[in-house]
Amino acid sequence: MYINLKRSAALLLSIAGLFVYAPDGQAQVLIKKTLSNQLDLSNTPLSSSSALSSLLDPGNTTPGLEQKPKTAIDRLKSTSPRYAQSPEPSSPPPDKSQYNLSNPTPRKLWRDFSTDRPDKTETPFTVDAGRFTMEADLFIYTKNIDRPNDTTTESYNYFVPNFKVGLTNNVDLQVIPSIYNVVTTRTGNQPAQKVSGFGDTTVRVKVNFWGNDGGNTAFGILPFVKIPTSQNGLGNGSVEGGVIFPFAVKLSDTWDVGMQTELDVNKIDSGYNISSVNTVSFGHELSKQWSTYFELYTNTGTGKGFAATFDTGLKYLLTENVQLDAGVNIGLTEAADAFQPFVGVSVRF
Repeated sequence: MYINLKRSAALLLSIAGLFVYAPDGQAQVLIKKTLSNQLDLSNTPLSSSSALSSLLDPGNTTPGLEQKPKTAIDRLKSTSPRYAQSPEPSSPPPDKSQYNLSNPTPRKLWRDFSTDRPDKTETPFTVDAGRFTMEADLFIYTKNIDRPNDTTTESYNYFVPNFKVGLTNNVDLQVIPSIYNVVTTRTGNQPAQKVSGFGDTTVRVKVNFWGNDGGNTAFGILPFVKIPTSQNGLGNGSVEGGVIFPFAVKLSDTWDVGMQTELDVNKIDSGYNISSVNTVSFGHELSKQWSTYFELYTNTGTGKGFAATFDTGLKYLLTENVQLDAGVNIGLTEAADAFQPFVGVSVRF
């Protein structure tokens, strides 16, 4: 069977060109005209530009060629999500360095609501300048079992808030009072001892070094000091402190990981010692409102040996500025608290 290669090549180029350049309503007409040999392609050079020029010549008398409405590629852009939703080039984050406590960040420039709770791993993100948040444990129950001394301690903490205020775009101040606590201790067959009252107060300052307003990683520093404000022997009556180095990595649209290394200076007997706390927490977004986390916590300076817990919980974003949460911390070693469920709330304003 004899094949006219020249005619076939021109035909293929012409038909292919229709899907890129042909105006609405002309594709079928031109294809039919080409296939029925109404167009003379015998002397057409084998170049796509010439073939398309002959097909789309304004002087062509084919009905419907007088007007030039949207082309096929224009239709593709307007109807195909792949083209219609092409991502715009990423723009640099806005310059928010001018905002501070007396010149608050405008609401439209607020960063996403990111809290230090409910896991034990702190975030490197700070509160926007001039804005406030309250992140509070509404209730915490803690059970600790000291088997060598045959002692069980149960603690009930009611309302432990973390009041935060943004001082600059990358620095915030945090104050954490322990409002009301009840501690019951049982040793052997002896009667239980119960104390209650106000607890200690912690003051912290968080500084973000990078990642506050975008990027796949973020890093900060969080020094803190504990002020002995407790009543009725609920604390050790000593000033303690430390420093935390929080780091966050965005793994995907729904997964992230937070890590921290913490050095604590704690009062032990007649002196002080330095302990090391390390955590890693994987967060997973289940939906726009729901998310969860899985965390491993370790502490080398409890005074009772190495402590480790497995922590998990749920977060629910009620509004863009209100978050509810609940979780549980489960002891993995003898030195850790055996069981610690909690519920909490975070509010930004």
